[in-house]
Amino acid sequence: MGPKEITAILDRPHSRELLARDLTRLAYIAQDGTPRNVPIAFTWNGSEIVMCTAKNAPKLPALRRNPAVALTIDTEVHPPKILLIRGRAELDVVEGIPDEYLRMNGSYRMTPEQRVAWEAEVRSLYDGMVRIVVTPTWVKLIDFETTLPSAVEELVRQRAQRHP
Repeated sequence: MGPKEITAILDRPHSRELLARDLTRLAYIAQDGTPRNVPIAFTWNGSEIVMCTAKNAPKLPALRRNPAVALTIDTEVHPPKILLIRGRAELDVVEGIPDEYLRMNGSYRMTPEQRVAWEAEVRSLYDGMVRIVVTPTWVKLIDFETTLPSAVEELVRQRAQRHP
């Protein structure tokens, strides 16, 4: 999948809506060779998905060994909207709290007082974090209006051939 096709899909209204959400599901292969899929807060900076984690997170050695990842961002309504993204995780160890981490947690419903307390707790807990940065190399938007899962698309084609 080329960059222009990726950009065209990510620029669709449903994709932009999904990229503004709070959580993605990060799938990767763990150190023991088994698959993992974890929810994690993220932000979209216009070209990359950025997630932040503790420097001692178990996923980091696995991502260093095998940086191939898949992300799912979806809704909880019918019909669901689903954005599937594949790419490679680049790990960036930073001192302090990345601005992206503070922004990505800004959409949770907190009073101003709760926000101040949360940020103070975060700053006291972490001396640094790891930014997990994924540039999409493949994307698919499933909106059940204009796009369907590939297996369902195939069933629709087969039905059309049987009942022209």
